[in-house]
Amino acid sequence: MAAARNVLFVIIDQLRADCLFGGLAAHDVLPNLRALMADGVTFRRHFSVANPCGPSRASILTGQYAMNHRSTRNGTPLPGDLPNLATEVRKGGWLPLLFGYTDTTRDPRGLPPGDPMLKSYEQAMPGFVEACEMRLEESWPWRAHLAAKGYAVPPYPAIFRPSGPRPDDPALYRAEDSDTAFLTDRALGEMRVRPEGWFVHLTYLRPHPPLVAPAPWNRLVDPATLPLPPGGGEVRHPFTVPSRAGSPIAGMVEGFPDLAPSDENLRMLRALYLGLASEVDHHLGRIIADLKDRGLYDSTLIVVTADHGEMLGDHGLWGKATFHDAAWHTPLILRDPGAPARGAAVDLPTESVDVTPTILDCLGLPVPDTMDGRSLRPFLHGESPAAWRRHTFSELDFGDPVAPTGVQQALGLRAEEANLAILRGPDHTLVHFNGGLPPLLFDHRAAGESRDVAGDPAAQPVLLEMSRAMLDHRMRHANGRFARTMVRSGGVAVGARPS
Repeated sequence: MAAARNVLFVIIDQLRADCLFGGLAAHDVLPNLRALMADGVTFRRHFSVANPCGPSRASILTGQYAMNHRSTRNGTPLPGDLPNLATEVRKGGWLPLLFGYTDTTRDPRGLPPGDPMLKSYEQAMPGFVEACEMRLEESWPWRAHLAAKGYAVPPYPAIFRPSGPRPDDPALYRAEDSDTAFLTDRALGEMRVRPEGWFVHLTYLRPHPPLVAPAPWNRLVDPATLPLPPGGGEVRHPFTVPSRAGSPIAGMVEGFPDLAPSDENLRMLRALYLGLASEVDHHLGRIIADLKDRGLYDSTLIVVTADHGEMLGDHGLWGKATFHDAAWHTPLILRDPGAPARGAAVDLPTESVDVTPTILDCLGLPVPDTMDGRSLRPFLHGESPAAWRRHTFSELDFGDPVAPTGVQQALGLRAEEANLAILRGPDHTLVHFNGGLPPLLFDHRAAGESRDVAGDPAAQPVLLEMSRAMLDHRMRHANGRFARTMVRSGGVAVGARPS
């Protein structure tokens, strides 16, 4: 085992990258994350490889693209024998404590049919110790905390309904009793009594909807100061109309089914989202301050990222079930006390599958051959690895094999066809649709995501090049469990993993 050190791995649910570097960053409601950026390394072209929450976290924690782990929907089981972050750090002597959730749908092959784990997709990934459960639809410890404080605790989703007639009225609970505050208190309490060498995976629900916040976070940001989300015209494609219909603004809040997408409401919900993000930043700041006060900051590897982004009204869309960058572009901040880089920013493309290999590498542990990602540790030492990727790759399944989705039905697709893949390059993004739907091609040097150029004669060489690159990617990263393993006369031999 390596020398005792601590790991704090934080995932903030649905946090857009441009809250830290981009259009929304001008409102500067994340001072603690900014301070961490100044003391670590920030990856500014970091993308989730899968959406929504369950598939995204499956990819983060297994280091695999969705095309390999195949847990492509909330509710699709993840194979139980896949190595993941928790199983691998245990081999080095760390006990991986989970404060929050991983949204892992358990493998039914290893459980009896009536097992309660098979009645919810919100389970913990194998290997983690669920130190404090905080799931969107359950959160029993938090509910018990509220009940003990004297709150009348309604069931989900009513617990997230504002206590007044407006969506930005305060939540039914006070700030000191919010889900964010409660989870932070629980994590802090345990970190303070455990000996050095702990491993904490802390996953904040916010700013995931339903958007509701306690005072003062509900009105921290003045909506009038916020710009309207970018539109730029609707991309004409068979997918876009049913996709927009399936993600109305009313779906972001609880109890307002007739909420209209007016300019006032757009600004109000964007302000509420930023307030929730700021609340998370405040409580994360408490943890970092505590580490510093107890002399643990310089013996703790800190990793902060998000599982995916949020459209937040961009292009008339909400949520993350789309191809636009805002649903996939996420922050990634790393601070390794043993690495010299401080305040550095990396603009080479990185992916969520890189996070687990990086943590393992920083802890001196081997990266399993099943993992598709690459360690980012060289960047922490001011080095750029040779032959780094030029593209990022993401996948979205928008169908359901049991209860077909609205988009799936509108397009007349089987579940196996209701999916898309995204390849982002230096200048262009290709969106390939299954089921015979036409591709999309965006030129970021021109109109970006507001205009599809796939049909332009001048764009055909780029379309061909990007299509080939996507096919190459899928072929290069086909399931690698035994890709480097050979059985010969002398026994089993394993080739070196690419650096």
